[in-house]
Amino acid sequence: MTRRISPTVLAGVVGLVTIVSAADSGFAQVPQFRDEKTGKVWTPENVSKDNQAPSQQTMPMTQADKAFDPNRQNITLPPMTQRPRGNLMGTVPVTAGPSVPIATLDSASLQAVPQQNWVTVIYVTNNSGGVIDAVVNCQFTNGGRPVQDVTVTAPPSGPGERWGLPVYGPRVDIFVDRVTCRLISPP
Repeated sequence: MTRRISPTVLAGVVGLVTIVSAADSGFAQVPQFRDEKTGKVWTPENVSKDNQAPSQQTMPMTQADKAFDPNRQNITLPPMTQRPRGNLMGTVPVTAGPSVPIATLDSASLQAVPQQNWVTVIYVTNNSGGVIDAVVNCQFTNGGRPVQDVTVTAPPSGPGERWGLPVYGPRVDIFVDRVTCRLISPP
């Protein structure tokens, strides 16, 4: 006994399969990152969960997983002022003049001190023949969003002195991906 499927029923089944497959492909855009070396695709659902059993992977997203998507972290901490103890790194020739500023600030690098705070070390150089009191502003951000502003007052810097200063940002459980520092004083 042979059964024939009517074209109308066949068209209905094909349409239903198309709708189901479109729903499975997902219209919601989930942030993804493809590792070029391994080919693995990372999403908020699988980041930090590689070594977990499937039953554990259904747990709610943890704070650590929020680092993958900065939009999920909406934290802005109050501004802070710091007066760190600096380290004299050495001296440079006094070169301040029309084309050289009185003080310069070297770019900061961001590091995490495990279970403590984000930290950056800045280097302030006095290019003048006098003593300066440098003031630096550092902004810690995550995905372009401000997390905390820190104003640093450096110890007095003698002629030609170069100082290294630690600047502490938010706790490491608050995610930060960049720090930008600028010299406020002297101009």
